[in-house]
Amino acid sequence: MDSDRTSVHQLFKPERQYCVPFYQRAYVWSKQDQWSRLWLDIQQKAEARLADLPPTPHFMGAIVLEPQERKKILGVEKVHIIDGQQRITTLQFALAALTIVLRNTDCVELLPAVETCLQNSDLRNMRDKSVEPFKVWPTFYDRGAYERAIVSTSFDDLRRDFPEHFTQQATLKKVGINHPPALAAIWYFAEQMTAWMKTIDSPPNEASEALVSAVLDDLVIIAITLDAKDDAQVIFETLNGHGVELTATDLIRNYVFLNAEAEGSDAAALYTELWSRYESRGWKSNERRGRLNRPRTEWFVQTVLQAELRDEVDQGRIYAEYQRYVKATGISAEGQLHLLDEYADSYEALLDGNPKAPIGHFGKRFAQWDASTTYVLALAIARSGGSEAEQNEMFNTLGSYLIRRAICKLTNKNYNKVFLQVLRNLKGSPLTSSSLSEALKAFSGDAGRWPRDDEFLRHFVGSPMYGGHLDTAKMRSVLVELENALRTERSEEPITPSLDSLDIDHMLPQSWTEHWPLGDGSVASAQEVVDVNSGFISTDARTAKQAAIAKREQLIPTFGNLTLLHYGTNRAAKNYSFEVKKDLFLSHTNLHLNRSLLSASVWGEDEITQRGNSLWVAALRIWPGPVVS
Repeated sequence: MDSDRTSVHQLFKPERQYCVPFYQRAYVWSKQDQWSRLWLDIQQKAEARLADLPPTPHFMGAIVLEPQERKKILGVEKVHIIDGQQRITTLQFALAALTIVLRNTDCVELLPAVETCLQNSDLRNMRDKSVEPFKVWPTFYDRGAYERAIVSTSFDDLRRDFPEHFTQQATLKKVGINHPPALAAIWYFAEQMTAWMKTIDSPPNEASEALVSAVLDDLVIIAITLDAKDDAQVIFETLNGHGVELTATDLIRNYVFLNAEAEGSDAAALYTELWSRYESRGWKSNERRGRLNRPRTEWFVQTVLQAELRDEVDQGRIYAEYQRYVKATGISAEGQLHLLDEYADSYEALLDGNPKAPIGHFGKRFAQWDASTTYVLALAIARSGGSEAEQNEMFNTLGSYLIRRAICKLTNKNYNKVFLQVLRNLKGSPLTSSSLSEALKAFSGDAGRWPRDDEFLRHFVGSPMYGGHLDTAKMRSVLVELENALRTERSEEPITPSLDSLDIDHMLPQSWTEHWPLGDGSVASAQEVVDVNSGFISTDARTAKQAAIAKREQLIPTFGNLTLLHYGTNRAAKNYSFEVKKDLFLSHTNLHLNRSLLSASVWGEDEITQRGNSLWVAALRIWPGPVVS
């Protein structure tokens, strides 16, 4: 490679176009982090020139350039920017702002020197006269605004071409809108230059000349030009400039498409057809899993790698693991993109809860269950080749495993290892509903076992759930599933509408002492309840009344005592007696969950247990357990 120290003038003066490869990320520099720093550097150099101080260069860093082979006579020389596109593009914005300021201050004699660095002018040598005049040609998602903004000759041009971005007072809007970077940057630099010119105690022509010289001559860049032997990807990874850290997705994208070009594939077509979807807002949006907040694309690549490698992949080493996978398999760049594409639709349906696909229905049902550890297995199910019915059965099996373990208070800490182990155990064998069921049934011990019916019954009916073990979202999810299971095809609405807005209600309330006597008719005080719950009284030492209080306290947060209710009805019912609550239910509920409540004449511990057993029968249909041979 060759390395040259070059000024902005030397960099941009030749009839040459610096192209940002289509697969690189969008322009991301901002006023707060980079533009203001660059303007301060320019200002200091201009003021030094006005003070007749010896000019000294300001080093802006390095850029990496890859000349492109010129295959035809017509057409300007093209150079790909392997690293430094943010820096080079920002310099173009500063130059465009400078032309606006020069015209605004009637210092037009300096315009040719600046415009030479903004436009290629020899139209006779151009093949595409709409594109090749631009010194820098950005990626397609920056291109529209860039083309309009970079040729603006005044503030009025910018207001005319971007009317929705300005207030009625002709100032750039500050709230409620995201400005295209080209507009925002040019406007910022032009405003700063204009304001600076007004503060300088020098004639406008001298101040303008100092400003032009500061930009064109005093800003210095190290231009590293690659030759055919250099590995552009290695250079790209090493020289990342200053300011905005490259993401794993940035590195993977460049790795794939540099390899595609090296392999002779139509990289541009591959990008458009197989990669551009990952540049959308949905794929770039951050998603939180535990303490980590990462773009959807990075979670997706991690999941695909886990599915392919059947091994854990560290989120912090996705790019290294991606390279390891490619080198181990020898898969081509085009093959990599097709592989990702095969997973992408299913992954999107899973996260967006698209009910039209079995995996999407699973994602919607279990969105509240921190089910990201299941994604690798869920994708394997979606790609198993099974029919929709077979896939739905596998997802029901996976859902049963999750719900039963949650209700039986078993840990979810090792799920990533459990589901990867399932895939390892099934490697070489078809993934079917029976093979998945057998693989999950084979786990033993608290870390991985699939609870049998007896354990499921014991916890479903007798263990406190709501308020401690299961949060509101998970509890509502279970109650909605139970409501749907209780409905039949003869019901007016076999499937419930959304119940997300309903409250979870304890029929026998948590604060029950005032209106709910114990089974023997005795009344308990709030202090007696506190004493029992304190744990200071051992089970063996409890009186009959204390034992009754303890039993009631244990059953209140169980499924048998819980239901869904409209917010207003729930607030009206509060802690009142069963008779009051029942009247409110008769007037305001039509849920099947509440039928046993409406038909009861009293409500106490026996009724709660009886209803819990009845709901468990429905739960067995929704979340069937392992078949015991």
